[in-house]
Amino acid sequence: MGSVSLRLPDELEQKLDAEADRSGQPRSQLIRDAIAELIARRERERVLAEVTAAARVLASDPTALAEARQIAEDFVEAENDALDVAEGRRPGQPWREELGERWWK
Repeated sequence: MGSVSLRLPDELEQKLDAEADRSGQPRSQLIRDAIAELIARRERERVLAEVTAAARVLASDPTALAEARQIAEDFVEAENDALDVAEGRRPGQPWREELGERWWK
């Protein structure tokens, strides 16, 4: 395992010490966890930005947009069946509200 040396402002070091005391974890573990969380968050943000950029490109292409809409339409029935099963109904079974039942008591 590598090591890193860094300087912290006094106030941040005091907060780190207080958190280490409260959590019972060593300062170094708190710092490792914080760095890992920061890197994971930034990676998620980069992936989301890339997906958003790709979606914008596809949305600006009429052919790709039409194909995506067709695919979505093709899967609506399967998605509805999966939702029925996940909610404990047989696929196609009416909702309780459609039968005049209330879902609240």
